[in-house]
Order: sequence, then C-alpha cells, then structure tokens
Amino acid sequence: MSTLIEYIPLILFFAVYKLVDIYWATGVLIGTSALQLAYGYFKEGHIAKRHWVFFAIALVLGTMTILFRDEHFIQWKATFIYALLAVVLLAARLFFKKNLVQKALTGLLKSVEEKQRGEQGQEITVPERIWEQLNIFWVILFAVIAVLNIYVAYNFSLDFWVNFKVFGLIGITFVAIIATIMRLYPYFPEEES
Repeated sequence: MSTLIEYIPLILFFAVYKLVDIYWATGVLIGTSALQLAYGYFKEGHIAKRHWVFFAIALVLGTMTILFRDEHFIQWKATFIYALLAVVLLAARLFFKKNLVQKALTGLLKSVEEKQRGEQGQEITVPERIWEQLNIFWVILFAVIAVLNIYVAYNFSLDFWVNFKVFGLIGITFVAIIATIMRLYPYFPEEES
C-alpha cells in the first residue's frame, strides 16, 4: 500500500480525537483500518500479514477501549505493535538466521542499483556486519519505542499521549530511517560528474 494510505487511520484518529473524543477516534481507527484492508485486497489482490496483525490489535484493544470506556487499552496498541516488531526481528535472526531488515531494504537497494547500473554499471554491496548492526539497531529502537509509549501513556495526559503517538513516534521513525540511510550511504555507487 502507498505510504499515504497506510497513515490514513492514524491521521483520522488524530483528527477525530481533537474534534470529539478518544472513543470516537478509536472507532474511526478500527473502521478505517478495516477499509484499509479492503482497499489492499481489491488493489493488490491480497492483504499483507502485517496489516492483518495491526488490524487485529486495533480491533481487540479498540473494542475494549470503547466497551469499557478506558483509553488505556488503545494506548497499549503502539506498545504491542512495536514490541511485536522487535520480537519478530530478533526471533527471525536468532532462530531462523534471517535478517528481516536486510530483506526489507534489499528491494530498495536493488532499485537504486538498477538505476545506477544503467548509468555506470556499478553494484551495491553492503557488508554482512552492517546488516547485522542495522537489524540490532531496529530491534533496540522498536523495544525502546514500545516502552516509551507506555511510559508516556501512564505519566502524561491523554492529549500529550495522542500528540506523542502521532507526531513523536512518526518523528522517531523518520530519524531512524535517515540514520539507516546514512549507514548504508557509503556503499552506494558514486555518481560520475
């Protein structure tokens, strides 16, 4: 799915929270997440596992938030998702000898490589130790975000948490993506002038 489509539930959650309250915002989050699944199915013919998992977490915790009128359930959503991501990255590496960060970024690097190859004939090769460092970086980052989300949820106001979830978590992720690109940048082919 395109990046914009992936952020629509979060954007609408934020907007409805600011206009109404956390319970309506949670209902909108669940509904738009379901629409996101339908869109993915009709556009791509299948739904990625991660979208199913994210929807299931939003559905369960969101429903509990609405039924019990307790915002703490929805506040746990980000923690569950980021903790799950950290565990999956770590377990894939330790038990299945797969570096999922490498797998995810290889497609991106291949497209850069193909563009560069057409112009210069160079290949992008990244040492295995760099992939290992990046995998560990993302495991630690996801674990820290999971803990930080709950810390903010229980130690600050609901308004602060919503702003942190929407802007803080996106900001942290953006900085981490920039750091990842900077770590890989030395292995990109140099452009000829």
